[in-house]
Amino acid sequence: MAGKIVVGTSSWADPGFVKEWYPPKLASAERLPWYAERFDYVELNSSFYAVPDRNTVHKWVNDTPDDFVFDVKVHRLLSRHSAPLESLPPDLRERAETTGRGRVRLTPSLESALAERLVEETSPLAEAGKLGCYLVQLTPAFSARKHQLDELDGLVEALAPHRVALELRNRGWVRDERREGTLEWFADLGVAFVCVDAPPDDHFSIMPSGLDAVTRDDLAYLRLHGRNADGYLKGSSVAERFGWRYEDDELKEVAERAETMAEQAREVHVAFNNNRGDDAPTAAQRFRALLGQAPAPDEQMRL
Repeated sequence: MAGKIVVGTSSWADPGFVKEWYPPKLASAERLPWYAERFDYVELNSSFYAVPDRNTVHKWVNDTPDDFVFDVKVHRLLSRHSAPLESLPPDLRERAETTGRGRVRLTPSLESALAERLVEETSPLAEAGKLGCYLVQLTPAFSARKHQLDELDGLVEALAPHRVALELRNRGWVRDERREGTLEWFADLGVAFVCVDAPPDDHFSIMPSGLDAVTRDDLAYLRLHGRNADGYLKGSSVAERFGWRYEDDELKEVAERAETMAEQAREVHVAFNNNRGDDAPTAAQRFRALLGQAPAPDEQMRL
C-alpha cells in the first residue's frame, strides 16, 4: 500500500501570501486557521530565526485540526548559518561566544542547549501528535571539502527521539563517489534525506532535482524551490530567488516523483518553497487537486 502524501507550503505567514493569497483585511490571528482549512501540512519557518514561545505553540495546536502536521525548521545557528546573538533565547545569550562581528560561535554545549530548548518549546506539537519532524536546512557553506557529516551527529541526537529531515545545500555531498557515503550516513542515523525540485543548473549551491533518496521507511521529503536558476543564484530577496509559477506539466513531474517515493515510505512531505506572491499556495493547491486530494483552486473559491 502506498504511503500518504501530505502537501503544504514552507510558511503560512510569508509576506507575499499575506498580500496576495489571504482574503483582504484577514486578521493575522486568523491566517493559520484559514490556511489549515485548505492544507493539512505546513513548515514552520519562524523557528529558523528564533525559538518560538510555548504559549504561541499551544495556540497553533488549538488553531489547527487534529490531523494537521507541522515540520519545524531548526534555528539557523543549528543549521550552520550565521546568527546574531539576539536570535538566541535570553538565558542562552549569556553563555554564548561571539565573533568580532557579533555572530554566535556554535559550540557543542550551545548546540545541545539550543536544540533541547527548541524541542522543549515546541513540545505541544509533539504532545498533540502534530509534529512531523525537525527540518535542518544547512547552509551551502557546509561543504564536503571542509566538513564531515558526522559533525551533525550531536544535533541529530539532541533532537531525538523525534524525526529529523536534513536538506543539504551544497552539491559536493552527492557528486560521484561521495553520493553513496552521504546517503549511508542518512540511513545509518535515520535522518530523512530532503529531495528537491530546483533550477536546472549544476552550481555547487543547487542540489540535483533527480536525486530522490528515501533513507527512512516512515518519512520521505520533497521541497520545491522553483526553477529559475538566474534568480536562485543572483536574487537579493526570497521572492527573487525562489519565485516560480509551476506549470501543469511540471507539477505532474513532481507528482510522479512523490508517488514513487510513497512506494518506499509511509509518509511523503511535499513543501512548496517557490515563495513569490501567491505562487507557493496556489501551486500547492493545484498539486493537491492533481493528486485527487482537493478541488482545483478556482473550484475551492466557490465552495
